[in-house]
Amino acid sequence: METKLTLRLNENIIERAKIYARSHKISLSKMIESYLDSITKQKDEDKKISITPLVESLIGVIDLPSDFDYKKEYRNYLEKKYK
Repeated sequence: METKLTLRLNENIIERAKIYARSHKISLSKMIESYLDSITKQKDEDKKISITPLVESLIGVIDLPSDFDYKKEYRNYLEKKYK
């Protein structure tokens, strides 16, 4: 079901958007619908990401000190490796 929506936007932005839509052979309404669909879908997909059983089984395997700086350790590792 399609519903009408009224938006208040800057006139210059509307003109640029119309030119863009025309050059891509798409209506301005369809362009806005696609944009809104993509940004709302993205958030739903982020929520669906789950931890795989393999990763879950590895949680807690390594006990590191609370002040462990993994970025520093990785940098040190790379410096030694490429000397």
